[in-house]
Amino acid sequence: MGRIPDVTPITKLLVANRGEIATRVFRTCKEMGIATVAVFSDADEEAPFVVAADEAVALGGNSATETYLDIQKIVSAATRTGATAIHPGYGFLAENAAFASACADAGIIFIGPSPETIAAMGSKIQAKKLMTTAGVPTLPTGGPNAADSIGYPLLVKASAGGGGRGMRIVSSPEQLQEAVEGAEREAESSFGDGTIFLEKYLPSARHIEVQILGDSHGNVVSLWERECSIQRRYQKIIEEAPSPAVGEELRYRLCEAAVAAAKVSGFIGAGTVEFLFNKGKFYFLEMNTRLQVEHPVTEMITDIDLVREQILIAEGLPLSPGLEDVEIDGHSIEARIYAEDPTQDYLPQTGKLIEWKIPDTVRVDTGVGRGSVVSPHYDPMLAKVIAWGPTRAEAIRTLATALKRSHIQGVTTNRDLLVNILGHESFLAGDTNTSFLTTNDPAELGAGTLTRQQVTNAAIAVALFAQVKRRSSARTLRDLPSGWRNSPSQHQLVQFDSTEGDLEVGYQFSRSGLHVTVNGTLVEEVKIIKTGKHGIVLRVNGIQTFYRCHNDDLTWYVGMSEGSTTFIEQPRFPSAVMAAPSGSLLAPMPGRVVAVKASAGDDVTAGQTLVVIEAMKMEHGVTAPRDGIVSSVGVVEGDQVDTGQVLATLEDA
Repeated sequence: MGRIPDVTPITKLLVANRGEIATRVFRTCKEMGIATVAVFSDADEEAPFVVAADEAVALGGNSATETYLDIQKIVSAATRTGATAIHPGYGFLAENAAFASACADAGIIFIGPSPETIAAMGSKIQAKKLMTTAGVPTLPTGGPNAADSIGYPLLVKASAGGGGRGMRIVSSPEQLQEAVEGAEREAESSFGDGTIFLEKYLPSARHIEVQILGDSHGNVVSLWERECSIQRRYQKIIEEAPSPAVGEELRYRLCEAAVAAAKVSGFIGAGTVEFLFNKGKFYFLEMNTRLQVEHPVTEMITDIDLVREQILIAEGLPLSPGLEDVEIDGHSIEARIYAEDPTQDYLPQTGKLIEWKIPDTVRVDTGVGRGSVVSPHYDPMLAKVIAWGPTRAEAIRTLATALKRSHIQGVTTNRDLLVNILGHESFLAGDTNTSFLTTNDPAELGAGTLTRQQVTNAAIAVALFAQVKRRSSARTLRDLPSGWRNSPSQHQLVQFDSTEGDLEVGYQFSRSGLHVTVNGTLVEEVKIIKTGKHGIVLRVNGIQTFYRCHNDDLTWYVGMSEGSTTFIEQPRFPSAVMAAPSGSLLAPMPGRVVAVKASAGDDVTAGQTLVVIEAMKMEHGVTAPRDGIVSSVGVVEGDQVDTGQVLATLEDA
């Protein structure tokens, strides 16, 4: 057979992105025999995705604006390396019409739809008007001055982006101005476009989306729906396919509407049509003209590599045979692991991953590994963990078990939150909506999966393992038992801060064996079965468990089959440290000051936002803990701050 006309084989592909999506695209490219190119910021120089590529180009700088959002730098990197195509991933420039045009001008294939389609769907107000002409239901929408006509509650949304960035819920007119200003700043930082719009908010709706594929020959197919209702800060954290709320008749109507949306927009490539589903009705939300973060769940139930299809479509080939007849096979669920603390309003976390190990019973799409540094410059997502099962219940159980048994240590993550959501009765029943983490306290759900007894036993394991580790490195003490003392009347004591409060572990070896106390109470039976480089096998009151232990100075990370926990070992001879001035408001993470909303001498009330910090592509307000008077402000807009830096001080009125 001869070649299909207008087909241009891709020989080398550059991914204009970072992290797990870059690694994911490289994997398919290598299977297809396509050479790969990575681009990277200074902060990402040693990241795994850079090593995964055949070639890599340094962009210079750290912020998204000077690296992954710089069109000229990206196109130049492709030209210099001879890349014939660019895959934008998601986020950054993935839905930027100017970027798609720049690729075309440089003679580089853009893996995605035309600039015209991106522009049409990128303007979400224009997209909704287009959907109305195609007969697809939409919600009331308008510009920044349309709040009264739309009605409260409403959403302020970024026109150019997604992923929850540049989005705010507004319940009353008094909240509108601050929400608009914050959304504009966040949208400009994340997408290079600060345009926002307003949309009617449905607090109890479900978020359901349909995967579509369209080629340059006029063919469009849907690959069924995904449920994405479990969200925090309007960003999805658990997705599944198919949706437990969708029956055959609704599935047909949703997919029919999605195909109509794709055709009316002239869509080519892999995209997603998103809907809100409420009280038996669905409404067009937006169309993402790119690959979605949650695309793996569709791949798992269809056995289709969506990145491969994207590449084939971009080469000019028609849709692969059989796509129009694909059936749903089983059930798949994805959980996104973020470096953040759900018990502290999802505060992003930075630091080094001391340990990174996830069971091979699940698929893991990630851009990090042991030793990776989580920086404050980008999105805090570390990985996507994806499970498949013949039934929804089996998929849930497989995913929850894998998350429990994962060893992710060095930074706080939302792992426990994910495990507890997967075990929640409403989730198990498929009865969820986008308000799940509003009606259910995320601090309570994210508080941990271990019982007090399990945490206590883990503290005993750490105390014994730490001493074995110290003595093995001390030549004169190597052959003495852990806890051996000249004076047999006293226990060796170790003090820990833990999720269960202060725990003091005492231990002593004697002729009769090992004696252990916790907070002064004798533990009936403790026996060391085995110690190794990365942990200890301990029998406590007849139950034998392997505790995987790693430390970073005095911080200890412990993992076991039922979950993990962290301990802070208190130094025996603590050094004096300088305390911050009384009434200080401290930076909760490294970041950039984007707004200062108070001046010295201002009267403020509890909960009032005084300083806004941008970190990991999200804004975080630092608020007054009580009523008072601002005595000083130590930062200005544009300052870079470190964790614990004094931003302002507050004194009583």
